[in-house]
Order: sequence, then C-alpha cells, then structure tokens
Amino acid sequence: MATVTVSPKYQIVIPREVRDAAHIKPGAKMEVILYDGQIHLVPLTPLGSLYGSLKGINTSIERDEDRF
Repeated sequence: MATVTVSPKYQIVIPREVRDAAHIKPGAKMEVILYDGQIHLVPLTPLGSLYGSLKGINTSIERDEDRF
C-alpha cells in the first residue's frame, strides 16, 4: 500500500507501481467517485480501445418463439 501527500494545490502523485499496474499513462482521464467517505479514481477506457476485445464470443442465444 502506498501513501501520498496532498499538495497545497490539492494535487497528488499516483505512485509508479500503481500507475504501472493500472496502465495509467500521461493525459489519461480518470473518473473521481466519492463513496462512503472514500475517494475512488477509476481510469476511463476509450471506446475505441475496446474494439475487437470480444472477438470469438458466442452471440447465439435461444429466443422465445414470439421474440423474432
């Protein structure tokens, strides 16, 4: 677990091991969520980077007769 300090401008530096593990690059957008008194930073994934990530998934499903 890493500890960070809030600067006088209310900024923090995300430790290198955390950035590397979460694949955070300079300029990355983060969602800031306050939940139950805790601050969560969630990296936003551009939709374009998800292209092809579901390749090979089985999309056939059984449907009810009246749902065609």
